[in-house]
Amino acid sequence: MSHISPTSSDHPPDTVSAADSEAPETEGQGPDAAALKRAKAEKIGRYVAMFLMPLLMVSMLVGGYLAAMHAPTPHNMPIAVSGTAQQAGSFADSMESANPDAVDIRLVDSEEEARQLVLDREVSGAVSLADGGATVYTAGAAGASQSSTVTALLAPQVLAQGLTLTTEDLAPLPNSDMAGLGAMFMTTALMLAGYMPLSLVLSNSPELLRFRRFVPLLAGWAALIAALVWTVVGPIMGVVQGHTAAVLGICWLSVFAVGSVQLFLTRILGPMAVLAGMLFLMVLGVPASNMSMSVHTMPGLYPILHGFLPAAATGESLRSVLYFEGVGAGSHLMVLVIGAVAALLLTLGIDALKRRRKPNAAPPEINVASLHGGPRPKSRTWRYVTLGFFPLAMVSMMLTMMLGAMYQPTPRDMPVAIVGASTEQAEQAVAGLDENMSGLFELTALDSADEAREQVGERTVVAAYVLPSAENPTATLLTNQAAGMSAQQVVNRVFAQVSAGQQMELVTEDVAPLASEDSMGMATMYLAMGWIMAGFMIIVVGATAQPASRPLRKLLPIVAAWAVGFSALLWVIADVFVGAIDGHFWQLWAVGAVAIFCVAMFTAVFERLIGMLAILPVIGILMFLGIPASGAAMSIYMEPEFFRLLHEVLPMPAAVESIRSILYFGGDTVWSHLLTLGIWGAVSLAVVAVIDRIKPPRTESWPVDGTPAAPAAPAADKVEDKELVTV
Repeated sequence: MSHISPTSSDHPPDTVSAADSEAPETEGQGPDAAALKRAKAEKIGRYVAMFLMPLLMVSMLVGGYLAAMHAPTPHNMPIAVSGTAQQAGSFADSMESANPDAVDIRLVDSEEEARQLVLDREVSGAVSLADGGATVYTAGAAGASQSSTVTALLAPQVLAQGLTLTTEDLAPLPNSDMAGLGAMFMTTALMLAGYMPLSLVLSNSPELLRFRRFVPLLAGWAALIAALVWTVVGPIMGVVQGHTAAVLGICWLSVFAVGSVQLFLTRILGPMAVLAGMLFLMVLGVPASNMSMSVHTMPGLYPILHGFLPAAATGESLRSVLYFEGVGAGSHLMVLVIGAVAALLLTLGIDALKRRRKPNAAPPEINVASLHGGPRPKSRTWRYVTLGFFPLAMVSMMLTMMLGAMYQPTPRDMPVAIVGASTEQAEQAVAGLDENMSGLFELTALDSADEAREQVGERTVVAAYVLPSAENPTATLLTNQAAGMSAQQVVNRVFAQVSAGQQMELVTEDVAPLASEDSMGMATMYLAMGWIMAGFMIIVVGATAQPASRPLRKLLPIVAAWAVGFSALLWVIADVFVGAIDGHFWQLWAVGAVAIFCVAMFTAVFERLIGMLAILPVIGILMFLGIPASGAAMSIYMEPEFFRLLHEVLPMPAAVESIRSILYFGGDTVWSHLLTLGIWGAVSLAVVAVIDRIKPPRTESWPVDGTPAAPAAPAADKVEDKELVTV
């Protein structure tokens, strides 16, 4: 998560002396009047920064991710077709006529060439036609979602032409990374490690950004992060196996390149560079990386961005080395090399130009005295260690908590009902299935299909398998897509195999399908993330940008107004601008406002205790643990059991389940989740009140020399450093 460096000064002029306040603004007392005017303007500016930075960052993230991924549809997905000229041409014509915008057909001369194109990732998939059959080739290691999309595109056409369908995965994912999440989370962690420290350093220790000092520091930092990422995903978790030197090299180059570009952005944008970095590295970069979802299923901008953004270059390089013997890595690594060299040269040029224009520039202004909320450390060593610890902890938590929860998705006691004509028949079926699937499912015997359908709709069970009967000779599988796509995919696959093994025809029935505008269920997760982020960022940014807002008598109305207003804005983004949801304004607005307010109170507890370092425990609990525990990205029955316990108590799961309930289930469980959020908010508010009684909150920034800031008398205008200026 990115850090924000809002406007601040060593002696904030939020208060002025009594003489200043009483002095008439006459011509004879012009300096006093000017000082009052400057103080008022800065006070307004601080409050603007308090709201503006969280608004921009959260809006960008939620809007950007939803726009890219809420309804993936194939666009010009490259497909190779081999076979006789007549066969291949006829198949290509049928594909393009069925959906001309979905595929980009490439006719090739042989099956071997088609296979090689898939392995080289020059095409997303291939189909080889021969002897009345068709073989569809995919590469799971190039993207699990891409493979399923290719199969979904090609299989209907193959079957429509009366051909026998065979599928083959030419590059399956290893058992150590069954979901293909290793490279994706490594890439995200490397992006964070590359751009996050710059905003911290700019605010707290800008002397480190001098070019000759920064470049060797960045090289060492990149080596440290590379070693950390490899150690966590390799020896500790076992997600990545082998390729040690190549993985370390790619990780180092990635962090160095991103840090170099962020240094350049910092030179030209100052503290606003964090927004530019977040936009290109995360908001646009993560979807364009092709790691979580194929870029050929996103709007047309993303395949273009995939060609030059660092997240795509890093992810594809790691993927090439880990799964494709390094094929194709060279061009992606060159993107990182060119980006790093160009950024450093441009930075040197800007520095030279600024020195020429202003050779006696004042030292950069320090805007955040300390990260821990107290006076500025007298020891540089302690200050620098704190600066390094912050992003190191973020990267470590992301990899261990999120990747650790989801990299081996295997059903564990997933609740499924088995329905028979009688309870005895259902119990016999349960006993037989338990022998072959012990530990995967928690099977319950029922004798009523209607009761089973009700339990599936209420999310008591994930699915229900209705055995054939005299009245209905086919087996029926009842699922609930809106409750979670990953769980639905698992039960569909497993019980299709069960039916095939028993030579029974299987019919599936989805009791709550996802809406077409949210075909992947992403709206639920990203809207909830927006609520959570809005809650903790208003506290963290506000404490730095405007310390005068920290006392509860001021903080409560500010946070309440923010929660009400921003909840409405997020709905507008998701519904009006993106179209990922449809309606339900009043319910989503109300629950969102409660969620934002309660998360803000929880964040305030840690902000009171450890200042800006509160970001670490807050994000760790609310996001890095909360997202896996929410069941939004992956079913909690496919993660370690610990996350099922967290699902019942954390705010993020409560937010996700509230949105699901409102959008798809008539609001049936909203009140229980509001209770969860309310408990977090009420307890946190009480703790903040106790802390404030013991230690009243400061309302002024700590100055650089470590002594509390006294109310400032009108001061002369400070000389601004144009190289590292805080707006």
